[in-house]
Amino acid sequence: MTTLPHPERDEIRIELVLQALADPVRLRIVRELAAADTGLQCGAMDLGITKSTLTHHVRTLREAGVVRVHPQGTARISTLRRDDLEALYPGLLGGILAAPR
Repeated sequence: MTTLPHPERDEIRIELVLQALADPVRLRIVRELAAADTGLQCGAMDLGITKSTLTHHVRTLREAGVVRVHPQGTARISTLRRDDLEALYPGLLGGILAAPR
């Protein structure tokens, strides 16, 4: 499985992060990843959407710099880029996760 491209920390732009987090499905993905001790495989998230739609949402989050996706065997594991987001935009992720659902 090939490694997917991710923006470097200094390439992450606030407008792309906010745009990615504005979608309710992507926000649910971020909340699920935040609640997990480790990363999650896409199939482990029960969001009631098709696999292709979930792939689209995870790709959008990855390209915005919100998540990192890495291969593990035949699966792809997604994790939040907490350290990068906190370094660039202190309190943003915490505020978003603390907001009422």
